[in-house]
Amino acid sequence: MRVVIQRVSSAQVYIDTFLKSEIEKGLLVFLGIENIDSEADADYLVHKISTLRIFSDVQGLMNLSVRDISGSILVVSQFTLFADTKKGNRPSFLRAARPEQAIPLYTYFIDKLRNISGCNILTGEFGADMKVHLLNDGPVTIIIDSIKT
Repeated sequence: MRVVIQRVSSAQVYIDTFLKSEIEKGLLVFLGIENIDSEADADYLVHKISTLRIFSDVQGLMNLSVRDISGSILVVSQFTLFADTKKGNRPSFLRAARPEQAIPLYTYFIDKLRNISGCNILTGEFGADMKVHLLNDGPVTIIIDSIKT
């Protein structure tokens, strides 16, 4: 699994013109699921996301987690995080998990994140064409792979 985490002042997900989800201060998490991923990968990332200290304390140092600031987390599925661009100009997505594998892991990830983090967890819609609006805070963007860590 791969996540791109963005510290945000606000973020929204739209499907067509419908506002699906909206958060204020917190984390926008783009989640990519690879065809070799398992629940162990999700467990690792859920723990890491819940405790990652990337919010500023009173001294301006990154010492606080999303839990510490009572922030929210918006999770958006994004298979394109496993794009292979080595050959040609059209990306290959062979490493991305097929929906029959990805949907249960996506659901597991969200449920586990909701239980472990104690944060308000909102989502996009798996497989939908989404428009994501965000106000990046910092900017702070962190990429974490469950396998390479």
